[in-house]
Amino acid sequence: MHRKSIKTQDSAIVADVKEFPEAIPLKKILGPSFVILALGLGSGEVILWPYLVSNYGLGIAWGAIVGITFQFFINMEIERYALVKGESVFVGIGRLVRWAPYWFIVSTFIGFGLPGIVAASAQVLTALIGVEQYRWAAALLLVVIGVILSSGKTVYDRMEALTKTILLIGVPFIFALAVVLSTPSTWAALVGGVVGRGEGFWFLPPGVALATFMAAFAYSGAGGNLNLTQSIYIKEKGYGMGQYSQKIAGLVRGGQQQSIRLHGHQFEENAISIARFRRWWKVINHEHAIVFLAIGAFSMLLLMVLAYSTAFGATGNAQGIRFVLTEGQIIGNRLSPIVGILFLVAVSVMLFQTQLGVMDSTSRIMAENVAIHALRRKNGTTVHLSKLYSFFVWAQIVFGILLFTFNIYEPKSLIVLGAVLNAIAMTVHIALVSWLNHKALSRAFQPSRVRKTIIAIIFLFFSFFSGFVLWNTL
Repeated sequence: MHRKSIKTQDSAIVADVKEFPEAIPLKKILGPSFVILALGLGSGEVILWPYLVSNYGLGIAWGAIVGITFQFFINMEIERYALVKGESVFVGIGRLVRWAPYWFIVSTFIGFGLPGIVAASAQVLTALIGVEQYRWAAALLLVVIGVILSSGKTVYDRMEALTKTILLIGVPFIFALAVVLSTPSTWAALVGGVVGRGEGFWFLPPGVALATFMAAFAYSGAGGNLNLTQSIYIKEKGYGMGQYSQKIAGLVRGGQQQSIRLHGHQFEENAISIARFRRWWKVINHEHAIVFLAIGAFSMLLLMVLAYSTAFGATGNAQGIRFVLTEGQIIGNRLSPIVGILFLVAVSVMLFQTQLGVMDSTSRIMAENVAIHALRRKNGTTVHLSKLYSFFVWAQIVFGILLFTFNIYEPKSLIVLGAVLNAIAMTVHIALVSWLNHKALSRAFQPSRVRKTIIAIIFLFFSFFSGFVLWNTL
């Protein structure tokens, strides 16, 4: 078995100084944003926003645009740190806040251990073959995810390849359906919804569940601690100072043991390194704006248009994710039964891929934070990162199957509960990353006043909305 281990670097943080790498062209760095974009497909894009549209119309479309724009700026501050330091934000935050590893482990497991996305995938899949009891199919899909994440040359390479394939096939297919099934009045309603004008309301429709709206808003993109994995993916792709870091290998491949350091490398701060950072910063901003923000917003709007053109006004939309099955049925009636089936297959695959990506990212988060805690407690110890990653992958699978065993498997309820918890987690990590960039980065690499102001507004929004929803819930 291939084992990678990490040895503490706490006594050698001031180790060898490296050269800040030169930036590479935009066309060669497309990748990490595809992964984090796909993490939101099964929660916000495919389920929650279309669910709201199917029940209340396109007047809430503005929330999806604002939500994913917020996450663009959140993600870029996370990428900033990894680009400069060549390490994840978890390592940096762990130096500033001793309890941070505990928080990230617990909040990640609780927030994303609820298997609502894979349950939704199983419900759609079993509906295609006329089976109503889908929880055991969901359990089987969880096991399949465990097998996929336990093999491959490197975990990230496999994730990126699967993600690109599904997005490049699924998004054009959804686009074609939305165009064919929509009418001019549909697009007029969408334009009104982008600025907050709905059918008889502005911004929020009467009777909408604020917890569900907040869940959709938080999942306009990845959400929760998943945003923080951008720093891990930047490191693993070798961008900026991440060029000197190493990857998590597949867990069942043969090979020799290799020592991995969690801490990044230093570089000499001079005119050359600052100029190279700025070129890198420009390139990764463009990459994230194109892939995450533009394609993400486009995908969400198309899925909302499709839900409006098919399921809006139908009966039973408020019952879990029945609106998705209604969409498939109406698409089949209007176009062809085959097309309706292909739509449901595409939805099921996108949901499955999202759960796959979520489990990969959350396992990375928890494994790295256990390692940070262990290395801090005992200088000189060795921690096998691949073993920790594998443990958390299968721990989440076991937890999900246990919930299914106790009849806790309704997809929308699980997704909404997880999203509300993750909105709270986002509030915390926005503050922690902002503080980290202020404390750990020199002025030349810190965000501008404009970016700091934007992040402050986002923090206040999530603080208020999370507190309001939590208060109403309790």
